[in-house]
Amino acid sequence: MPRSRPPSRPRSRMRRALAAGAWFSVGLLLVAVGVGALHVQQLDREVRERFEGKRWALPARVFARPLELYVGRALTPELLRLELEALNYQEEGEGRPGQFTIRGKEASLHTRAFVFSDGPEPARSVQIRFGDGVVADLRDRHGSVDLMRVEPMLIGSIYPTHGEDRVLVNLREVPGGLVGALLATEDRRFLAHRGVDPIGIVRAAWANLRAGRTVQGGSTLTQQLVKNFYLTHEQSLKRKINEAVMAILLEYHYSKEEILEAYLNEVFLGQAGARAIHGFGLAAEFYFQRRLQELELDQLALLVGLARGASYYDPRRFPERALARRNGVLDRMQREGLASRDEIERARSRPLGVTPRIPRGEGHFPAFLDLVRRQLRDEYRDEDLRTEGLRIFTTLDPGIQLTLERQLTAGIQELVRVRGIEDPLQAAAVVTDPLAGEVLALVGDRDPRFPGFNRAVEARRPVGSLIKPFVYLAALSDPERYTLATLLDDGPLTLHLPHGEPWTPQNFDREFRGPVTTWEALVHSYNVPTVRLAQQIGIPQVVRLLQTLGLERTPAPLPSVALGALDLSPLEVATLYQALANGGYATRSRAIRDVLDAGDRQLSHYGLELRGAVPDGAVRLVVRALHDVTTQGTGRQIGWRLPERVVAGKTGTSSDLRDSWFAGFDDRFLLVVWLGLDNNRPLGLTGGGGAVPIWSRAMAAFPGASLNLGHHPEIRMQQVDRASGLRADTDACAERIELPFWRDSAPEVRADCDLGVALPGPGGDNWLERWRR
Repeated sequence: MPRSRPPSRPRSRMRRALAAGAWFSVGLLLVAVGVGALHVQQLDREVRERFEGKRWALPARVFARPLELYVGRALTPELLRLELEALNYQEEGEGRPGQFTIRGKEASLHTRAFVFSDGPEPARSVQIRFGDGVVADLRDRHGSVDLMRVEPMLIGSIYPTHGEDRVLVNLREVPGGLVGALLATEDRRFLAHRGVDPIGIVRAAWANLRAGRTVQGGSTLTQQLVKNFYLTHEQSLKRKINEAVMAILLEYHYSKEEILEAYLNEVFLGQAGARAIHGFGLAAEFYFQRRLQELELDQLALLVGLARGASYYDPRRFPERALARRNGVLDRMQREGLASRDEIERARSRPLGVTPRIPRGEGHFPAFLDLVRRQLRDEYRDEDLRTEGLRIFTTLDPGIQLTLERQLTAGIQELVRVRGIEDPLQAAAVVTDPLAGEVLALVGDRDPRFPGFNRAVEARRPVGSLIKPFVYLAALSDPERYTLATLLDDGPLTLHLPHGEPWTPQNFDREFRGPVTTWEALVHSYNVPTVRLAQQIGIPQVVRLLQTLGLERTPAPLPSVALGALDLSPLEVATLYQALANGGYATRSRAIRDVLDAGDRQLSHYGLELRGAVPDGAVRLVVRALHDVTTQGTGRQIGWRLPERVVAGKTGTSSDLRDSWFAGFDDRFLLVVWLGLDNNRPLGLTGGGGAVPIWSRAMAAFPGASLNLGHHPEIRMQQVDRASGLRADTDACAERIELPFWRDSAPEVRADCDLGVALPGPGGDNWLERWRR
């Protein structure tokens, strides 16, 4: 019989297969665990690096100058109210920071604390009394106050490219009612869970099941922070797992206080165009234009309610929906014992109280902010301005800026109505403090809020006769050759330009007057004698003087420069005229005082910068003549518009009446006004007919002060005959004028009209005078 084959062992093969499969599964499990561990490790690293590093790209925040209060400061109750309202102070009598009352010539003010570049300023309560346009008395509960500051107005921000904006708050600064309401509404077990709350998930699922729709969320505040801070809004299982793991890791590494503070600064609470409103600090300003610490219970409840869905509950778009959400938060606060029933009832009875207009995030004063950015470019990268949270303190005076805007707008409307101007009349204006070289106000468009082309800085237009005072200043700096009584020839003149073509300047009225005094030629803005004077002293000397006083270009030395054939912006004109207003010192027009980093450390300070000087005696002569421009010359309507104010200035009109200018100053302010058309068509207005009325309106509204044209140690006054420029001691000369003379340059020889008349007093016979002549 053949040998039989051994039986097969299927069970043994099965066992081997099972063993191999088990080892394979263990291997896969180990790989999965390893991959999972690596993924968790990667998430852990991401959590710590982001949370411990720079968490947010913070925009630079730009502030106006602070309102300084002291006895003698030029200020009226109206200007104080204007500035406090711009700071969103409330006119109430409860005595809390951010409130004020004004009754007649007395005011009560309760300021907010603020950190300036030189240190913190505490909140203060003071009483102010006004008199004669100044602060007459300033006291607090301890007695007289020498000097104090009101916090500066936030006038704009320079945003990151992604458009997020926030005002960071510390947890210790946040009202307790806000924290309590937030936890009661969004995460009642925040202090107990470790990032993920299983009990909260079950409770939310049960509530949603009973309601048949989503009425509660199971995510903790920590999970919400992770979702906003680290993850996208993708709806997937992977993202939810990552969210839970990262929330646990965040709670493992950081305290509840740190997590809560981050949430308060990160949560999305609104949208304004491309600008996203993040955090409760900014939301308080965005909806109520008040600081977070100043909000009432009902306002805090509304902000907490917005955390659930800022777009859905937007109080400006859906007020009924927002009101119901706010009241729901208040009800939850009552159930949790966070406020009494009476407090909740009072809060429920109040309207939403949201400001109807969305605050302009990019800035209240776009032309001035544009100037600030231009002046920062030399030292700061654009990226730094958008991300480092810098605080920029500027020179802008909100009261003067708002006053200028109102008067400019009203003046343009009146001109258009009276003159029948059909084309869109454009305008620009600059106000400076000429002693400090600081830009106090700036408007670059007939619409002061228009953020486009900045004519005050960018539009260089022919300045016309605005340049003439500098021609005369160059001449009067040599008193041995020129005085205000020096005669100039106002007769026909033809000059040959470098290329050989003839140029025949004309006066505005195309009349010639023969010999005229230097004073008359400047006050009445005669062209022909001005060109002759410039030819005598040399056009290059005039150009050098302009550069000494701040002109940063070198114009071609043509005779027409003397008549303003030079294109300047209103800001450049203001820089030149500052030297006339401050006694001869060339100063740069600054818009910035200090730059601080996010930790309030000073990075830059910009002080008064002197760039050159001219003799103050010659400047005093020119200023006296420019004052006469406003009473007797081309700007004489200023004299009756501002009868109580001694001012000085000059009109400017370009060829074919295309540009209307006036630049002038008093003892406190320098103002330059330009009017024209963007298409460069003739405007039909002279400087006196267009710019002067607007200049006068604005200056009348400023708390200005008269120029002091009095004593100067090297100047004495002398009566002269206008026809001859010679000395006239009696009224025998029909046209006598009193002029200032510098360094003993007054004429000693008497005019013909004065001869033959005995001088008053003993020994008045004039035989000696006739012999001398």
